[in-house]
Amino acid sequence: MPLLLLFIAVPLIEIALFVQLGSVLDLGWILLIVVLTAILGTWLVRRQGRGVLQQIQGSLETLRDPTEPLAHGAMILFSGALLLTPGFFTDAVGFLLLVPAVREAAFRWLRKRVVVHASGVGMGARAGVHPRAPHGRTRHAAPGRPDVIEGEYEELSPDERADEQGGEHRRRRQGGDRPSGWTQE
Repeated sequence: MPLLLLFIAVPLIEIALFVQLGSVLDLGWILLIVVLTAILGTWLVRRQGRGVLQQIQGSLETLRDPTEPLAHGAMILFSGALLLTPGFFTDAVGFLLLVPAVREAAFRWLRKRVVVHASGVGMGARAGVHPRAPHGRTRHAAPGRPDVIEGEYEELSPDERADEQGGEHRRRRQGGDRPSGWTQE
């Protein structure tokens, strides 16, 4: 419903602004302003878009969270669409979204209201992501490192190791535990 109201309100605002400015300015001046704002907006969107693209690439290269640069990029893209749409209201909103402080405020506002749930199928050791690590944190294997297998261990002295191996061989001969495949005989 709010989206429907937006689609009705924006054209009405644009028409009202065109009528108001038409009583003050000539049609030629209004068309010139619309074309100039589109050209200026396109130039600004390209310039800021390159900067945000570099921030996204830097975030990905250093394994930082790229959420904020991606959100800024989406807002710049939306700004470009608004600036290419003929109208004074859409141009004003488009130019506002090109101001970094306005985008940061919009990002903070959206971050409070959007909840992201992530789930994955087929992830895990192949992707280098371990589903749960201690304290509920997700662990990622470092690039170029083999997968990490977490476990508990206990260091044994050579004498204790010999006793353990002897006991293991006796249990196997008596039909007890079968070898796990992790150790060699």
